[in-house]
Amino acid sequence: MKEYRLGILGATGAVGQEMLKVLQEKDFPLSELRLLASKRSAGKEVVTEKYGTVVIQEATDDAFAGLDFVLGAAENDISIRFTDAIKASGATYIDNSSAYRLDDNVPLVVPEINPEDAFKHSGIIANPNCSTIITLVAINAINKLSPIKGLYASTYQAVSGAGAGGPIELFEQTKQVLDGESSSIEPKVFQHQIAFNLIPQIGGFGDNLYTSEEMKLQNEGRKILHLPELKVSCTCVRVPVERSHSISVNVITEDRLELDDVRKAIASAKGCKLVDDPESLSYPMPIDTSDQDIVFVGRIRRDLVCENGINLWCAGDQVRKGAATNAVQIAELLINA
Repeated sequence: MKEYRLGILGATGAVGQEMLKVLQEKDFPLSELRLLASKRSAGKEVVTEKYGTVVIQEATDDAFAGLDFVLGAAENDISIRFTDAIKASGATYIDNSSAYRLDDNVPLVVPEINPEDAFKHSGIIANPNCSTIITLVAINAINKLSPIKGLYASTYQAVSGAGAGGPIELFEQTKQVLDGESSSIEPKVFQHQIAFNLIPQIGGFGDNLYTSEEMKLQNEGRKILHLPELKVSCTCVRVPVERSHSISVNVITEDRLELDDVRKAIASAKGCKLVDDPESLSYPMPIDTSDQDIVFVGRIRRDLVCENGINLWCAGDQVRKGAATNAVQIAELLINA
């Protein structure tokens, strides 16, 4: 089997570390693994089970030479800063930031949905937003039964979606509340106290009063599903859950679908697991979907307002399938073609 040379840009962050974990789980065929991060992390050693001990290197323009793939796990400004150097090296850049997701010249790919788009790249492939990935994997089977016209969605997003500091802040604040020290809580990662609370804002507010996070499901969904007229009304909420995002989705289709057909389609869909048995209190929950790559889908029922509406609830690990695993799967698509 051919082996590849791969780098992770932003290797010390939560997503970068998860990418390394997923690469090893999948036994991705590498002859070289290059971990790239800021100058302050350079020189540190990372011991891996599959690829031996790897010394972290500083991300510079010259650091990408000879690589076949670069997995981006850095913020937009860092991604943009090194894009030209990555392209000049000849590597294929699979970027988890939002910098290129809506660029007409950059494919936006979820392998279970639009794998063919990955082969239309010109050096860059974008990884979608985490909630977008989880939601679209859950509803893609419905779209195959009848084209989706619109979505009403509410996301319940775990604190780890805000980075490594999110869970730390949740745990610290929870302890403060339990110790009777609520008055001393000073939020740093989130806009308000997150312990024992919900925050209905992720991202900045736009002119239409939707946040940047809320608009991603529509804008990215149109591109991934190849539905340019798709309309989405979304509310994103940060919840005091450590890991795995959950989404309540109302799917409006062109045709009226039978619930049995919807359940069968989702049960056989790639990347999905049907967890939908109200009698046994079985439905998707973050605690069950964390640290794995499948999107659980349940609570499937007829909408009581719209005749062509189907309601469902889904949950998935936003660090893995919503970020790291999806990027590695894209690389697997390319090497297995």
